[in-house]
Amino acid sequence: MQRVLLAGATGYLGGYILSELLNRQFDVRVVVRSPSKLNPEEADKIEVLEGDLTEPESIKDCCEDIDCVITTVGITEPKDGLKYMDVDYQGNKNLLDEALDSGVEKFIYTSVLNGRELTELDVCEAKELFVDELKRSRLDHCVIRPNGYFSDMEEFFDMAQKGRIYLFGDGEYKLNPIHGEDLAPIFVDAIGKKEKKIEVGGPETLSHSEIASIAFDAAGKKEKITHIPEWLINISLFLLRTFTPQRIYGPKEFFLTVLSRNMVAPEIGEHTLSEFYSDLKDQKCR
Repeated sequence: MQRVLLAGATGYLGGYILSELLNRQFDVRVVVRSPSKLNPEEADKIEVLEGDLTEPESIKDCCEDIDCVITTVGITEPKDGLKYMDVDYQGNKNLLDEALDSGVEKFIYTSVLNGRELTELDVCEAKELFVDELKRSRLDHCVIRPNGYFSDMEEFFDMAQKGRIYLFGDGEYKLNPIHGEDLAPIFVDAIGKKEKKIEVGGPETLSHSEIASIAFDAAGKKEKITHIPEWLINISLFLLRTFTPQRIYGPKEFFLTVLSRNMVAPEIGEHTLSEFYSDLKDQKCR
């Protein structure tokens, strides 16, 4: 059985990947900044290395005796003085250097669907610069490109709970976000496959208007949708970039940009957005 190092095990996607690896009885080592965030039952079954990918000395030799590296490390919101380039690019680059030094056989990374077309966004620029490094390394690799997680769709539910959802244009842009539990097997399967790139989405391709309806239904609110002219997007992005720091404009520019285009990938999985919103409502009501 191959030995796998997983970076990002305490994140949304990383947690599901860790469970999938353990279910398939892989020998797992994780690199995490906060071991206390791991599920105690899972922590007892793995080797835990406390380290920060942005601090090379803290992860020195982390890939010794490792066959495959999987990393989901990245930030959605810059904080603690770190920017996308510090984490999504340089942090993963530090891990790649360790993998190369230790003779790792394969490296699996997650970027974003259409990332090459979205490099004007700081987060995509950082991710795609790392993808370039990975390709230049000539290490056997796979870049997995989901088009959005269910967790990203929480913004729709939050707006619905407040009574109004704002959509760009006519609301007919489409996407099929994916649940982390459906996505995790794709990463583990990739360990033994030859594909260099996998594009993937969830089982339902929905328009933004349909997502809004599902969110209102789950929130128990009457539908109230405001359609924003698309020409306002560029103005909004310019103002955000000009007058706010990256920690504020970064997540918003990504959200504004991906919602102003179709983001549809091959459909897989079983989890539905209505189920996710129903669970989300229960969580928020506790």
